[in-house]
Amino acid sequence: MPKKGDTVVIGLSGGVDSTLSALLLKERGCNVIGVTMALWKGDLPELAAGKELHSSCYGPDEVEDIEECRKFCQENDIEYHVIDVKDAYQKEVLDYFKSEYRSGRTPNPCIRCNRFIKFGALLEGISKINIKYDYFCTGHYARIVRPEQGLWGTDKRPAMICSATDTTKDQAYFLYRIPSEVLEKVRFPLFGMTKKEVFELARKKNLLAAERKESQDFIPEEYFDLIFSDKPSVPGDIIDLDGHVLGRHRGIEHYTIGQRRGLGVSANRPLYVHSIDAKKNLVILADNNDLDSDALIADDFVWPADVAPQEPFEALVKIRLASKPVNAVIQPYACQMDEIFTGTPYKITFSQPQRAVAPGQSVVIYKDGVIAGGGFISKAIPSRK
Repeated sequence: MPKKGDTVVIGLSGGVDSTLSALLLKERGCNVIGVTMALWKGDLPELAAGKELHSSCYGPDEVEDIEECRKFCQENDIEYHVIDVKDAYQKEVLDYFKSEYRSGRTPNPCIRCNRFIKFGALLEGISKINIKYDYFCTGHYARIVRPEQGLWGTDKRPAMICSATDTTKDQAYFLYRIPSEVLEKVRFPLFGMTKKEVFELARKKNLLAAERKESQDFIPEEYFDLIFSDKPSVPGDIIDLDGHVLGRHRGIEHYTIGQRRGLGVSANRPLYVHSIDAKKNLVILADNNDLDSDALIADDFVWPADVAPQEPFEALVKIRLASKPVNAVIQPYACQMDEIFTGTPYKITFSQPQRAVAPGQSVVIYKDGVIAGGGFISKAIPSRK
């Protein structure tokens, strides 16, 4: 952790986690500098009168968040800056989000934002205004560790992401794509605390942020359709696994693997989105049991210190934040005819079938609670019946 006298930049959102982190660093004797990202361009239409706006990372309530952060820093004698990353956020997060859904894939904007914005464009913005610092800190629930031995037979011992003490709030999954060289100067002050302890301590210190509702979404759900209003949706057929037409969809960007509600079809049993065929503009439904997969193929991997394993190995994997880790075998995958991948693909075979494996989501690999790598899911391999 940062020591007394260290200069620390803390990313502030106005929430309880980042606010308490800043205060703890200040009490530790660090020279604390607060920074907030300016994301909101204000280019989306206003909501209809009377609609309540849910708190989110990207939305018009950003102005209020910045003012609360500014007030907190003034009250605690903390230098404060707002860093404009709007253009980078538009390109790396919003455009990516739309492109993935329109390609029939399920994006994860938080992972993208951490890699290119919070630990990318924000740090570049800090450098441009000549802020020098020893550590960059955030309120994420995770921690930084270093292996005792070199990775995969090398002498490289990079900074790596490890799961937090509070497994119910662990955010290591969201951070897996941050390069090792960036992690060298990153610290997470809350790594050893539970969420309950954070709220209790924040209230004890009379922090206004302890009474705020937490942001739950990337964008307010009320804005989802507005984000996609730049292009008209293209309706198409909803079919079953045998090709029978069950109904019409309103555009593939409105559907994701495993979805059950809002499908607009009538059936005598529950049906779920099994897959999406972007080329044919089809949404395919199936029974719940048909959503199981024995394995998946993933590509565009990130490995600590860029050291990629060359041989099969066993580890725990998660196919989404909320999924339980499952034992799996990870091995390099030999491309088949007409397959195109980004970087070296890997096949990941589960010890037990996994439900609703969604292309576009991330599969993250853990060894002893430490992230050993991760990549984007390219395709699921259905369970053998």
